[in-house]
Amino acid sequence: MSSDDPIARFLDARSRAVAAGARLDGAAAVLATATPDGAPSVRWVLVKEAGEEGFFVYTSYESRKAAELEANPRAALAMHWPEIGEQFRVEGPVRRAPAAVSDAYFASRPRESQLGAWASPQSQPIASRAVLLERVRELEARFRDGPVPRPPSWGGYVVSPLRIEHWIEGAGRLHDRAVFERDAGGWKMHRLAP
Repeated sequence: MSSDDPIARFLDARSRAVAAGARLDGAAAVLATATPDGAPSVRWVLVKEAGEEGFFVYTSYESRKAAELEANPRAALAMHWPEIGEQFRVEGPVRRAPAAVSDAYFASRPRESQLGAWASPQSQPIASRAVLLERVRELEARFRDGPVPRPPSWGGYVVSPLRIEHWIEGAGRLHDRAVFERDAGGWKMHRLAP
């Protein structure tokens, strides 16, 4: 891949990974956050949308990841597609996605996932799984006759990339590592030794 645009590289690689059988439409990613004092935290998420605006992840604004993103609005993502032997690392500042973007994505989710977003006090202690399932049943009855609106406590975050690394698996562990860093003039690329 010779593109000097790391976003174009990412979108091309994800498309090839999906064609090669990557699960979850190639959207699985690891999101790393940190507390204000630097304690790291990492979890799997889905990056459903990516482009010039950034990389979008969605969650409850009351979750641990949201609390960490609000207190320390920087994050890193890693996406690995073994089907094609490539991975991307993305680092940059984070902001909340516009409400209209969160609304549109929420409306595209399966109804069960929409109800789950209402039912789950994400990352908070619960008495039992039975309590959570009962809450889902109550919400099914509440929203039975219409669409499920986006909860006010749920939405997206956008990681605006300042650094993107594209790693391509190489024979003998001589991997190809291209790093792109954004400055006022655009993207600058350099290579790293494997």
